[in-house]
Amino acid sequence: MILIADGGSTKTDWRLVKEGREYKQVQTTGFNPYLVGSDVIEEILWKELQPYFDNNGVSKIYYYGAGCSSATKNQVVEMALEKVFPSAKITIEHDLLGAARALCGKREGIVAILGTGSNSCFYNGNDIVEHIFSLGYFFGDEGSGAYMGKSLLSAYLHNELPADLSEKLAEEYPMSKESILDAVYNKPAPSRFLASFSTFINNNREHSFIRNLIVENLRGFYRYQVCCYPRHREVPVNFAGSVAYHYQDLLHEVGAEYGAKVGRIIQAPIDGLVEYHMEEC
Repeated sequence: MILIADGGSTKTDWRLVKEGREYKQVQTTGFNPYLVGSDVIEEILWKELQPYFDNNGVSKIYYYGAGCSSATKNQVVEMALEKVFPSAKITIEHDLLGAARALCGKREGIVAILGTGSNSCFYNGNDIVEHIFSLGYFFGDEGSGAYMGKSLLSAYLHNELPADLSEKLAEEYPMSKESILDAVYNKPAPSRFLASFSTFINNNREHSFIRNLIVENLRGFYRYQVCCYPRHREVPVNFAGSVAYHYQDLLHEVGAEYGAKVGRIIQAPIDGLVEYHMEEC
């Protein structure tokens, strides 16, 4: 049996493939090795994943995860997986490669993730050959759920949010300004906290202030994560992630401003990854 995972900072989609077909699917809390250690990941796996699988029967695991961008960080995830699935051969890859394989298969193109965080690469149909280093929610991640949430809260904390939106936000998220700062600067998983405001943003996307916030975020993403590739006007820009999925119309609109042609947009790469690895089953 092969276990395939598409892991983000907020959630992870797992698929068990057995005898050439998808046998079971589970969704767990996500994790990022830049934000949590092996012990936290192991706890999530035991509580939310292992009860659904015969962990000793899994022979291979392909885990594509946010933050899995170096041998050191990959080892954080691998150590936790080894504890829960002791018989499995484990392969850890960056979630960006997972998105590329799911979106493009064997075709070349620019691949972008717009979810809790944001990232991009140039994929030649086999490997990632160019990659913009992700600066995370603090210095980068333009266009992501975390960055949009940060933009919303920044406007709120600076009293720049229109009164109707400010009142609605305070009603739906009854948090003091001090508790917001505490969640960002002192508590774990601040990017997940910031991205939790994505629902509010999406529900109010017709408001002129929110629409402009989204568009400016996407412009920043195109400017820093797409236009840096010399062939960004020649090959399609393909997207994965919840933010990309919900703002498809605006991705096309803003992409046109930069001469980019939008290709495929999917909410989650997991189905494409199952198809990509099915030949091994």
